[in-house]
Amino acid sequence: MLNLLRSIPLLGVVPLFASAVLGDTCSEVSLNTDIEVTSPLDVSYLNEQKDYWSASCSALKPSCIIFPRSAAEVSAVIKILNTNNEKFAIKSGGHSPNNYFSSVDGGPLISTQRLDHLNLDPTTGVADLGPGNRLDEIGAKLQGTGWTFVGGRIGNTGSGGLMLGGGLSYMSAQYGWSASSVIEYELVLPNGTVVYPSSTAHPSLWRALKGGGNNFGVVTNYKLQTYRQGLVYGGNLVYLRTPETDRKILRAVRDFTEFNTDDRAAVIVTAERAQVNLVDTWILFLFYDGPTPPADTFKNFTSNGIPGLITNTARTRTYADLMALSNWVVLRGFQVMIATETVPIPSSSSSSSSSALSDEILWQGIHSHWRNISTTTLAVPGIVASIAYQPFPRRIAAAARAKSPDLIDADPDADKLIIELNYAFLNPGDYAAMDGKMQATYGGIRERVLAWQAEGKLPGDVYLPVFMNYGYFRQDYFGRLKSGSRRLAREVAEAVDPLGVFRGRTGGWKP
Repeated sequence: MLNLLRSIPLLGVVPLFASAVLGDTCSEVSLNTDIEVTSPLDVSYLNEQKDYWSASCSALKPSCIIFPRSAAEVSAVIKILNTNNEKFAIKSGGHSPNNYFSSVDGGPLISTQRLDHLNLDPTTGVADLGPGNRLDEIGAKLQGTGWTFVGGRIGNTGSGGLMLGGGLSYMSAQYGWSASSVIEYELVLPNGTVVYPSSTAHPSLWRALKGGGNNFGVVTNYKLQTYRQGLVYGGNLVYLRTPETDRKILRAVRDFTEFNTDDRAAVIVTAERAQVNLVDTWILFLFYDGPTPPADTFKNFTSNGIPGLITNTARTRTYADLMALSNWVVLRGFQVMIATETVPIPSSSSSSSSSALSDEILWQGIHSHWRNISTTTLAVPGIVASIAYQPFPRRIAAAARAKSPDLIDADPDADKLIIELNYAFLNPGDYAAMDGKMQATYGGIRERVLAWQAEGKLPGDVYLPVFMNYGYFRQDYFGRLKSGSRRLAREVAEAVDPLGVFRGRTGGWKP
């Protein structure tokens, strides 16, 4: 399986720098290269360090921040890191709120911010994309070209981490994961060698990069396929929460997941609560890949008598406008925690009533559990608690498989919901207590799903991985993958990183 990996040059070879075993990366890069290195007093350092989704990551202080502009410069930095044992991190957009995943305390941080190129072939739609781009920047750069990138849903998200985790998109039912469209990577391996994994060159590494996280080196370019797109339809519906609203919206998202047949349509259904119930709402994200959705596309959310609609911003707009509009969800200065679970939906072909099962599982089960736990957090200063139900119809898994193999290897055997759980709060001193609340929240959902499967209320043989882009650091990402994917990730990591430079000195899940 790894024959092509073994052809990568210099694997396992200790670099010539190895005499400086206790070297300081920041000083070595500054003294011996022309690469931009910033210190804690520099404006560039301060701006980059505060630009995380979670203030807990910003509170970690790297010894310096390095801003390479090419694969060659990244390679030079990685070779210097091979001469010492410093902890380090690589940052694209800083979307993951997990401490140490793209942040570091006391070691160097490699920022990909200067790797912000986007070069599009206007005839084929093939683009070279740097990991320093955020999704709203990509939307703006592609504006007017007639092509679009299969990216995430929040404009501020960095493209690098998104695609290394897979990347769930409004367009996933058409094109699979964001990573599914990557044709070739430019990758700096843990020893500093630059390689170009594709379906024909190092194919095991190519697959492992699609859902394998930061374990295999630093991606400095994504060569990917973009797709034709004109105006889109999108925006938010906001409802004041009532028990009836809960029931009707949850049933609507269940039905949309199973019965929607238009791959151009997508929804995210989010419930949000703020301190002392000052906010208790549903916020729905609607998307259609075209200027006007067919009349019945979103009817379950707009015309089935759901009470309490107070805002509707959905309209025809550019994709770039939609990406920019989404950035209201980023809460600057807050400590943020994100976790996830994957839930199979009760099928309409179930021997029991689908509506009754939907109410029992989604409304009385999962959603009531979330409300019960989140209620206990409402006195925490600045608290914002949310749960998002994101349809993962079997069509997404089929589309991903049709494009390319990936480490997630989702099965098109059942319709599912990917649930995203968020807690945001102001006081760093509340982190330990909120960690317990988060574990109780996602752990309770997992326990309920397993119990329903044992009772036959949900199919028991459905593969339910943890979605990396929303995973909490305590969740077992690699342990929830299929055994073949786990084995592939471990073998590839050992092959490209025999000295453990990335496996032992960066954060994140390790195979």
